[in-house]
Amino acid sequence: MKITRRGALFGASGLALAAAACSSGPRRPESEPPTGPFRHGVASGEPDQSSVVLWTAITDDSGGDYVFQVATDEAFENIVFEEREERTYVTSNAVSTFKTLATGLQPDRRYFFRMLHNNIASPVGRTRTLPAGPVERFNIAVCSCSNYPAGYFNAYRELADTPDLDLVLHLGDYLYEYAADGYASDDAERLDRVVDPRNELLTYGDYARRHALYKTDPDLQAAHAAAPWFISWDDHETANDSWSGGAENHQDDEGPWRDRVNNALRAFHDWNPTREPDDLIGGLRVVEVGDLATIAITESRLSVRDEPLDFSGFPISDDADPEDPANQRAVAEWRANEIGHEDREMLGADQIAQLAAAFAASNKPWRLIAGQVVMGRVEAPNMIEALPGWLKFLVSRTDPLAWGYLQRSQFDIPLNPDAWDGYVAERERLYDAVNAIGGNIVTFAGDSHTFWTNRLTDEAGDQIGFEFGTSAITSPSPFERIPAPGVSFPNIIEGGNPDVIRFNDRDKGFIRVVLTPQSMEVDFVTVSTIKRRGYTAGSDSRWRVEHGENGLELTPV
Repeated sequence: MKITRRGALFGASGLALAAAACSSGPRRPESEPPTGPFRHGVASGEPDQSSVVLWTAITDDSGGDYVFQVATDEAFENIVFEEREERTYVTSNAVSTFKTLATGLQPDRRYFFRMLHNNIASPVGRTRTLPAGPVERFNIAVCSCSNYPAGYFNAYRELADTPDLDLVLHLGDYLYEYAADGYASDDAERLDRVVDPRNELLTYGDYARRHALYKTDPDLQAAHAAAPWFISWDDHETANDSWSGGAENHQDDEGPWRDRVNNALRAFHDWNPTREPDDLIGGLRVVEVGDLATIAITESRLSVRDEPLDFSGFPISDDADPEDPANQRAVAEWRANEIGHEDREMLGADQIAQLAAAFAASNKPWRLIAGQVVMGRVEAPNMIEALPGWLKFLVSRTDPLAWGYLQRSQFDIPLNPDAWDGYVAERERLYDAVNAIGGNIVTFAGDSHTFWTNRLTDEAGDQIGFEFGTSAITSPSPFERIPAPGVSFPNIIEGGNPDVIRFNDRDKGFIRVVLTPQSMEVDFVTVSTIKRRGYTAGSDSRWRVEHGENGLELTPV
């Protein structure tokens, strides 16, 4: 892969808005927006044992000399990779993105990288290659769901400060497609975080401008410069609740769905350090961490996924009598025939087979799945029984959507059919495939904007492994919309679900994972606020996974 250049296809006015969309906070003052050519930072990604993808963007790109460098020292006295090109353009471009594959590197080594453009140096990033042999310790950060207008990316800043960080797994919703007055934008003007462009994203230029805006954020820049990333998309990189044939947030008058997907993914790859598949979508990615772990990163949205089910097809009215046997039978049939339909797919048979083959070939302590949505079995508790009368009265008068959900929760329904609970037959096929080669998996999930610790069990109740779900960088939890002082939704969710060990619906943050041959240490890292730049980091909970006589064992730390 030589140095590749892509124009971002937006004009100087859009660039000016993107570059200026940063504000200051009372405890961590922000520096002035950067000037010069490198206003979007640097990033590296998708390493293997001898190479890694390098990325940057250049503002007001009018040609000249471009040099990517990798060195073993921060002063760049020992340069081990250099890629140089000279280009002449007829017209300059407001922003161009550049990336290359740095090759010939040594396994399990930390490196520094930068770009020189006409003798001006970019910020310096840290990266590393994957190990090839014995590994005593490997540090991973797991994150998802960064909504720019919802608040400051303090969790990214804390992630960047992780000591000896080896790898970042971003599990999707890196950005959101909504217009400036859309989801989670109530505080956007006050925080000076109004999105660009202001319209919903449809074209390549729209998606590229939104990526450009995100890349101006200093906390995201710091996180990208700290370690190499593997980035998955979930739905919002294209549109809400996306699937292979469309999305909840894609309408007929917005053009062909595949055109929108191509626009979104072309921008995604242009603005991130990725190895680009020919069809832009690709499939399962397998990451080998020496003799320590195999990580399977799934593609769960755009290749084969069937349309997510929602409650628009619920077979009875929201206020139907939950004690009526006819209503109970109708809901049970709906759940069995619709949600439980054998043909419903999220990953598809080929991807499950590839995942099982990768794990079968891996005689390593840890088999990890980096997914996007929650895999554990989570039922909707009976909220009508669990919530106090005053809160039910308030919700019934002020929030019809939430009130309908509370009423439906009196029946046996899954909490979120867009997650694996909406694809139960394929989940069993995945579990069967994993069990056939020894089971004992640990999965990671994003999407839900909440922290989870789940026991993974099949329909027979046998343990398959454990799951850790990361909260959001900034995106709000579904329960945040319900003003409920004194009500503990975690107690309600955990109490109604034997497989849910920990649920946190309030804190924002990410997960730190420390892998050793003997154990996996998991820390749910929290930040005290996203509404100002000053914050305090904390820990919601810590967990240790070890291999026992009868499979994986989980203990709180």
